[in-house]
Amino acid sequence: MRKMYPTSILLCAVVLSGCDAVKQTITDKPTLSDAQITKLIPKRVNNAKLWAADISDIFDELSLPKTTQNICTAIAVIDQESNFHADPSVPNLGNAALKAIDDKLEDKLGKNMASVFRTMLETRPTPENNFIKQIKAVKTEKQLDELYREIFDYFAKTYKVSPLTNITRLSGQGIDERINPVTTLGSMQVHIDYARAHRRASMSDRDLRADLYTRYGGLYYGIHRLMMYRAEYDKPLYRFADYNSGVYSSRNAAFQQRIATLSGDTLAIDGDLLLYKDGSPLSKISDTEAAAIRLLANAAKPVSARQIRADFKKEKTSAFEQTATYRAVGEMFTDKFGRAPAYAIMPKVVISGPKLSQDFDTNWFATRVDKRYQTCMTTAKRHRLG
Repeated sequence: MRKMYPTSILLCAVVLSGCDAVKQTITDKPTLSDAQITKLIPKRVNNAKLWAADISDIFDELSLPKTTQNICTAIAVIDQESNFHADPSVPNLGNAALKAIDDKLEDKLGKNMASVFRTMLETRPTPENNFIKQIKAVKTEKQLDELYREIFDYFAKTYKVSPLTNITRLSGQGIDERINPVTTLGSMQVHIDYARAHRRASMSDRDLRADLYTRYGGLYYGIHRLMMYRAEYDKPLYRFADYNSGVYSSRNAAFQQRIATLSGDTLAIDGDLLLYKDGSPLSKISDTEAAAIRLLANAAKPVSARQIRADFKKEKTSAFEQTATYRAVGEMFTDKFGRAPAYAIMPKVVISGPKLSQDFDTNWFATRVDKRYQTCMTTAKRHRLG
């Protein structure tokens, strides 16, 4: 989940019609009770009643309809990401974390401080039980997170140097957060940046991390990330893809495909219309933007490069669908082919990271989640729910 866009949770709870949230319409579909939700959770899950109660409470808190489809959507992602464990264990986590830390050190601390940090890991608190050995021994993300905080606190107290203070002041973020190897947390593997942007209460980053490792906290941020945006998808598969590659990635991938088809350009169909760094758009023009500029410059209703850039900045909201650029490309496609373009397609994004034994793609993730969703829906049908 790469790019984060804050919204006001409180406002969404009060005035849902004005928010980018999953459809909040009056429906004759039944609202599931806690007991019914429990029946949909895989039988192998411990404390299924407690998981069901938290899911139910969170849906209520976020004013999400507790329909069979919505509940099964959440259950499928939870099961895929952690098999219903608030603090999931990760094979080879320690070695992966060491590599992730090392990859960030020089960029975040500078060459000199990075060298000091590496030496500390190798020699402290004692050579026999150094931090590297301790990191290699961890089994869960929470264990790693807590150990990392201990390591950084030791580093900050032992090596009192001004660069740490300067970096923290300039970034607006604690330096420990800048090099923390744990970036996706909890039962639904929510990115820490997304959780920061949608804190459910006033809390420090460390308290936020602790919240994500609780059953309720992990579910809250995950369900918020999964469900709290409106998209006209005809099946949950595309929402599952978005959960992996970013909100509206499936819709945006279809938009990219339209541009590629109309222009003849070869484009990466990844759901990103702009180029990003740390969640913010870069000024550099992406291949998709360049193709759109060329395509729409000579359209029956031309759209300027400035307008295209302004419209592309809305790519992570439902409002993008109302922009001049989105509508112009859609009209060109319909005029040329005599049919409406697909609203969404599967984005082609490679999944890689220190926790994975090998690279996968968004289609792999989404189809695996969808299988769990279909199993949940079959269970619901068997119990005559919804």
